[in-house]
Formats: sequence, structure tokens, C-alpha cells
Amino acid sequence: MSQEEMGIYLFCAIQTNEDDQFGSIEIEGEERETFTIKHKDAAMVAAEVPMKIYHPKKQNLLMHQDAVSRVMEQKDTVIPISFGNVFKTRDDVEALLENLYPQFETLFPAIKGKIELGLKVIGKKEWLEAMVKDNPQVEKMATAVKGKSESAAYYDRIQLGGMAQKLFASLQSEMKEEVYAPLEEAAVSAKANEPSSEKMLLNASFLIERDQEELFDQKVNEAHEKWKDKVEFNYSGPWPAYNFVNIRLKVEEG
Repeated sequence: MSQEEMGIYLFCAIQTNEDDQFGSIEIEGEERETFTIKHKDAAMVAAEVPMKIYHPKKQNLLMHQDAVSRVMEQKDTVIPISFGNVFKTRDDVEALLENLYPQFETLFPAIKGKIELGLKVIGKKEWLEAMVKDNPQVEKMATAVKGKSESAAYYDRIQLGGMAQKLFASLQSEMKEEVYAPLEEAAVSAKANEPSSEKMLLNASFLIERDQEELFDQKVNEAHEKWKDKVEFNYSGPWPAYNFVNIRLKVEEG
């Protein structure tokens, strides 16, 4: 039986002058030691794994997150690398690191001592339904639809859908003003991403100083206290700066 071809899986990049140890991780049932591949004061945290495509199943994503979280406990300058990047050899990773180093030099001071926190605000079903019901225009249109046959009500239904969307957009902008704006002021940088589901009113990422986390949590709690009857908060992190760093991993074909 031929031996399995091995590759190098990347977790994240760090700024370091030491030979750091981050222990072992479990990838698809196998225990693998992590190690660093260095260039100047930059290093990739990696593990040797079978060379194949790793699918973003929950278990695999958690494995990647856990490894990065462990690095973040020890290091204050962590550049995230997205899930599933496997390179053929250490030489390839060294070449990559050398190519990326000019970007890293700019990024290191920008993200040193900073973490990312995520906040998703999801409207509670009862509240959203009540908002739609209480909207006189929507109610009038809904009544008109009810009294007609399926085909006759077709355009009314489209209009009703459009009104509900408009109402939704106004709730999203209210969240941006009421919840996002004050948190943005407390952050180094902030991003409002596209909501990923129809009940989501806000999908935001915040880059903050690590030592400000407690203060920021407090602000999130205050906003939650104010809105908790109407919405749910899904607050996550700390993460490395996934939404604030754009690194393209590509070994130049030479």
C-alpha cells in the first residue's frame, strides 16, 4: 500500500521572534502536532496532514477555530487564514511567507493587540409579525388580498411583499442607528456585512483593542437590555481580524 501523501495545513500567521509551541490538534480523528514556519519576524502556524481537500464540516471548522484560539491566547498579533488551505511542502509555505511578508509588515502594527467581535441581531418572530400587522398600508393590502381569488390577488401579493420588504429595510436601518452606530464609536474599526437570513436585522463585525473587551461587552449588554423583547443578540468572539484582513494565499507558479 502506497504511503499517504502529506501536505502542510495553515491556521494563521503570527508576529514572533521565538520558536513558539501550540501543542497538537485533532484533524479528522488523527492527532497532529502544530509547528511554525518562519521568515524574519513572521511565522505560519501549521500542521502536517494528509494532502486532500478538507470540507468545511462543523467538526473541521471547530478544529480550525480551536487551533487559532489557542494561538490567540499566547500571541497578540495574529493574522487569520481561512479554513482549508493545504500546501504541498514546507518550501511552498516559505515561498508564500516571503511573498506575503511586505503585506504582513503593514498589517502587524495595524492588528497588534486587537481582536474581532461579531454581533448578529435577529428579529423575534412575534415582534416582526406585530410590526407588519400594525402597519396600516400592509394591513389594508393584506385585507384586499384575502378577499380575492389567487390569480386576481397576484399583483396585490407582490405589492404586499414589497411593502413588507420596505418595512424590513426600515427596521434594519433603525438597528444600524440604534445598535451599530454607538458600538462603531467604541471600536477601532467596524463593518456592517450583508444580513445572512431574512429575520436578521444586523450582521456586524468590530475590531477592538484586546484590553477594551470588557468595556465593549458592557455596551453590547446595554443595547441588548434595551432591545431584548424585540430581538435576539448573537454575540461571538474573540476572533482574529477575519473581516478586516484580506490576504490572498497563492504560491506564485514559477
